[in-house]
Amino acid sequence: MTELVPFHNIYRPTGVSMEEAEDLVLLHGWGLHSIVWDDIMPALLERFRVTVVDLPGMGQSPLPAGDYDLDFVCRQLRRVLPRDFHLMGWSLGGLAALKLAAEEPERVRSLVTVATNPRFVAADDWPAAMPPEILEKFAEVLDEDQEGTLVRFLALNCKGADTMRADVRRLRDILYFCGLPAGRALRGGLEILRDTDLRDELSALAVPALMIFGERDNIVPAAVLPEIERIAPGVELALLKGLAHVPFLSAPDIFLQALTDFYRSASS
Repeated sequence: MTELVPFHNIYRPTGVSMEEAEDLVLLHGWGLHSIVWDDIMPALLERFRVTVVDLPGMGQSPLPAGDYDLDFVCRQLRRVLPRDFHLMGWSLGGLAALKLAAEEPERVRSLVTVATNPRFVAADDWPAAMPPEILEKFAEVLDEDQEGTLVRFLALNCKGADTMRADVRRLRDILYFCGLPAGRALRGGLEILRDTDLRDELSALAVPALMIFGERDNIVPAAVLPEIERIAPGVELALLKGLAHVPFLSAPDIFLQALTDFYRSASS
């Protein structure tokens, strides 16, 4: 029987030799797939050998049996990860990246999260997060209209950015490029966003880390930065002005500058 493993693709570096290149793994967000990284890929390949992975049931990845929770996602990802690597995750992919970095610091050389809150849903002791009723509403209508729910969520990703209209068009194109994700993956992904709390893991993180946020993000509010600084003072933070939940798509040059500065300091 053929083993079901996540779809992944390895891009050869262009700026250094294969022997000199360090590995970088990219994890995308809810409902999309690895093509979302294409705009920044040429710059990343100047330094890294890049592995992109589609989360289970999304993009071109199959969906093995099992409860679709964060442990399940990370188990599947481990099947295709390099021996040691830098790691970058966006939104839902950022939660998976943070969990992997916390559990395997001997393998993860550095961590970058993009528009990721260690707890996406607000609580009394974590107010700078998404109101729970928003995710509940998306989950409620998902079974009735998966495609419409996805499109509305993508629009929320872009809301508030200076480049909102262009970003929405681009995300819709990316969404349909590989076909719609599996319904179980979409439901499970929303449950991960609703239920996961990685504040303790972030506080104890033992690898160099950068967390990038958009000033106008409607999913991960910029107000969370002081809270993260309080619980994880060793983590670097970057707030990108005028951008929302997809800063690498809205303003790749600004996003890449934040990355470059971090990797320069992390390797020094």
